[in-house]
Amino acid sequence: MPSPDGTRIAWISDRDGRPHAWVAVLPADGGPVVEPDFPLVTGDDVQALSWSPDGAWIACQLAHCGGERTRVRLHSPDSGEVQEIAPGAAAVTLGSWSPSGNQLGVTVFPEGAGDGQACLYDLRDGTSTVVAAGPAARVCAVSGDGRRAVVRLGRRGQRGLELVDLWSGRRTELIPGGEANVADARFGITGRQLYVHTDAGRERPALLAVTLRGDAVSTVFVVAEREDADLDIVALDPAGVRAALVWNVAGVSENELLDLRSGLAEPLGPVPGDVVTGLAFTRDGDALLVAAEGPTVTPRVSRVALDTGELGPLLPAEPDDGGAFVAPTLHEFRAEDGLVLSGWLFRPRGALGPLPTLLWLHGGPEAQERPVHQPLFQAMVAAGVAVFAPNVRGSIGYGRSFAAADDLDRRFVAITDVRAAVDFLVSAELADPARVGVSGRSYGGYLTLVALAWFPELFAVGVDVCGISDFATFYDQTEPWIAAAAVTKYGDPRVDAELLRELSPIHHVDRIVAPLLVVHGAHDTNVPLVEAEQVVAALRERAASPGFLLFDDEGHEVHGTANRAVFVREVVGWVTAHLLEPVEQTA
Repeated sequence: MPSPDGTRIAWISDRDGRPHAWVAVLPADGGPVVEPDFPLVTGDDVQALSWSPDGAWIACQLAHCGGERTRVRLHSPDSGEVQEIAPGAAAVTLGSWSPSGNQLGVTVFPEGAGDGQACLYDLRDGTSTVVAAGPAARVCAVSGDGRRAVVRLGRRGQRGLELVDLWSGRRTELIPGGEANVADARFGITGRQLYVHTDAGRERPALLAVTLRGDAVSTVFVVAEREDADLDIVALDPAGVRAALVWNVAGVSENELLDLRSGLAEPLGPVPGDVVTGLAFTRDGDALLVAAEGPTVTPRVSRVALDTGELGPLLPAEPDDGGAFVAPTLHEFRAEDGLVLSGWLFRPRGALGPLPTLLWLHGGPEAQERPVHQPLFQAMVAAGVAVFAPNVRGSIGYGRSFAAADDLDRRFVAITDVRAAVDFLVSAELADPARVGVSGRSYGGYLTLVALAWFPELFAVGVDVCGISDFATFYDQTEPWIAAAAVTKYGDPRVDAELLRELSPIHHVDRIVAPLLVVHGAHDTNVPLVEAEQVVAALRERAASPGFLLFDDEGHEVHGTANRAVFVREVVGWVTAHLLEPVEQTA
């Protein structure tokens, strides 16, 4: 992220072993950045950062061991001064700055509360003004005159945007009737127009222009929309006349530059990697800073000159391992009810016929398996095991209907998508039916446990990474604000207790016979550690021998570089021991 004056850049890197914030000078000639010897912020993991409009502060969202109890601290890159916002809260997350830089939007989660309070924190006197309260509350934007703010509110799959008059308290729904997965907004240069990035009232996320008349919405019109793609990332140039857009087309990024005055768009030149993960204009608007990666391309940041299309590296990247990485192929297949699904297949080069194959199920479920850099997949392929990473229903990237197709009691059908993936691989003679494994992280870990219990005949091995094993204990012990937002996806623990019990794999654990490795972080308060402990204990009570890999210094994700190496080594070892050797059962 470049500084407002265009002279420096701030970014998050784990080059010292954990994700920390780094700051360096941006070379005037557009050449590579000289990295500093030490990060700006050490200690806790940095999850997000944002420059103040005057460049005096960098706001950082941090968490101990990458957990859910986040904090927001202001760091001065010049003086080293540090300010912490709402230090007594259970968690604080980062919102948007006011254009003056005097106020910062944050969301404060009081201890024991399910709703967050979207606040404007005033740097001048340390006071906070609550703008809105509710599930997933967040300050998205503040007008230049400081009079109005846009806030996001709503549970998962039901996000909405409100325009709040900070003087009168009047609230106006921006996109009426919109229950969205994506909801974000920013003010245009004049403050009379909002650019809204949302899928409210439509099947796929688009860019809308909302014209304001006082506190009321005057007109809404579509600026950019595609029937075949989700609008993934939007960046506005400093002059407010152009937007850089990143479209998600079946998982692959397509990039274009849009003139907001004429509506004309032109494609941007190619960047290294299939998936763009971040985008920002330089201060002069002459170039874009682009973060991207791909299966054969390690994460990197490049500078793209907009007049010539010239591309140059901005930050040093890990080497691409001399071409040893394997690129996947995208396959479509049908669910048992006929719904079209897809997935990315990684196979060893030159391999023919059915292979030992591991299914990998992504988290969320409102996430998407995309062709990014996956060291685990590459290590598995190098060991002789193919990897198939499907996007079962509930994934984003294929429209709102597809994302909602696993909500509540529709999850029963969604679970059969895992069986359909195996049937596809076997019928297409891509996988050896006697040597198929299933694995996944977070929701994918939950789906792994369910698949092992419901379809035990299909799998020779399993790996559950921080998956839910019992919805009752999950709702009881996860963070209150996570529980409050999740009821639209999984069900209400009071109203839907019977449904949640039937969907909980812990109650069917006696049917799990494949060798299972369970992986978890001790500081995970999203999917609490009890979810791993109870499934391991239940299997051991039945004389099974599950593996249990516990990281004492990780939360819901494995952030440490040393820990990630251990994770890859242990998972590959567990899977290959059971897919490349004679098949064994745990019970």
